[in-house]
Amino acid sequence: MTSEARPRARRRALPGGLAALGLASVMIMTEALSPASAASWPTANGSQAVSKTISVSGTKDYGMKRLYGSGDLGSGSQDEDQGPLLEVADGAVLKNVIIGSPAADGIHCLGSCTLQNVWWEDVGEDAATFLGKSSSSSYSVIGGGARKASDKVFQFNGAGKLTVSQFQVEDFGKLVRSCGNCKTQYKRTIAVSDVDVMSPGKAIVGINQNYGDTATLSKVRVHGDSSKKIKPCVRYQGNNTGAEPTEIGSGPDGTYCRYSASDITYS
Repeated sequence: MTSEARPRARRRALPGGLAALGLASVMIMTEALSPASAASWPTANGSQAVSKTISVSGTKDYGMKRLYGSGDLGSGSQDEDQGPLLEVADGAVLKNVIIGSPAADGIHCLGSCTLQNVWWEDVGEDAATFLGKSSSSSYSVIGGGARKASDKVFQFNGAGKLTVSQFQVEDFGKLVRSCGNCKTQYKRTIAVSDVDVMSPGKAIVGINQNYGDTATLSKVRVHGDSSKKIKPCVRYQGNNTGAEPTEIGSGPDGTYCRYSASDITYS
């Protein structure tokens, strides 16, 4: 998996998707965004140490409990071979959970999955990794947020389509990265919409042009980056040998990086 990086939160109105969740207990501020931070983070409803990966199937609602790693999952390292706190089965829904610190390798989706109102307080290796092998696999991240991701937030190793919406991210390397050097490579489709991005950060999406990846961006709000240092979409020459992928370009091109200037706002 490829490597590629703390402001405070801005406040914004509660997105319609989150309002639909009926999470009255999650106190999200509804004021307009300010340069320093985003919607306030939810308060945990208790905490649970996780020493062995938890398997999730069907629909699992944690009611805003905080999970954090302990034992073998508690080193807090950036090692690529760490286990996840949660392993989500094909077709499962995980909702209303806070991933605390240490976070190990966060969440693994083995196939199509929905991550709804999931918050990562301090991303470990990656916040979530998507691993489905079918081109029809569909992964949805709806609501929630992540911060302190020195490398990637979402690692897209499998096949199919990943959609990220109504999300907020701050202090990060990349929001989404299509694996640049996995042994098995796929054409991957990424859609990022209605998200708030807080500086510092490096890129919103990284894709492999040579494998036909596409990234569509819309309603992306970048805060604290008036100089536009955060790249919306970066194209790479990926490989399946484990070598570091080569960056070959960035910006909208109408084919791989699909967005226009009006789709990204900076403040």
